[in-house]
Amino acid sequence: MESSVAMNIAIYVYDEAEVLDFSGPFEVFSTANRLAESADLFHVWLIAEKRQVVKARGDYRVLPHYDFANHPDIDVLLIAGGDHRNEISKTAVLEWIQKQAAQARLVASVCTGVFLLAEAGVLKTQSVTTHWEDIPDLRRLYPELQVCENRRWVDEGRFVTSAGISAGIDMSLHLVSRLHSLSLAEKTARQMEFDWTKD
Repeated sequence: MESSVAMNIAIYVYDEAEVLDFSGPFEVFSTANRLAESADLFHVWLIAEKRQVVKARGDYRVLPHYDFANHPDIDVLLIAGGDHRNEISKTAVLEWIQKQAAQARLVASVCTGVFLLAEAGVLKTQSVTTHWEDIPDLRRLYPELQVCENRRWVDEGRFVTSAGISAGIDMSLHLVSRLHSLSLAEKTARQMEFDWTKD
């Protein structure tokens, strides 16, 4: 579906987030924006609880564009995965996710980001996926979810979840195809020299 209005794509990051979980989608949306005939299709940015350096996996350090106290409206909320154990116990984080998810046009997660969406009550009974290694824990902790194995990503309308790490790129290309066009998604994959799995 093509749209002439620029969309805000917010990617939530936190300490020990998996680098490609947020960098991959960021690359997809920024590349799609560069290739689009429209001059301003996607505004993609990183957001964290506080606007300070986030130390992702492997000591990869990144400064988010915004924090919870000061950010634009969000059209697409994407939650990165990684070591989510600290984040899942933060009331402020879960409340913010719940609020933003209620207002966003689309909500997505990469890898274990799905745990944050489930703990926040955003995902309850939907079909979802995550990294293969975390599927048993997801089923145990949230038994009402329909957890899919051997899927790169799962589209449930407003909610789209992906498997681990590189699968987030596949999912993000799918989101570009939904939010704009299949043609732009294919051009983006080609520009990135990425073999897109259209799950």
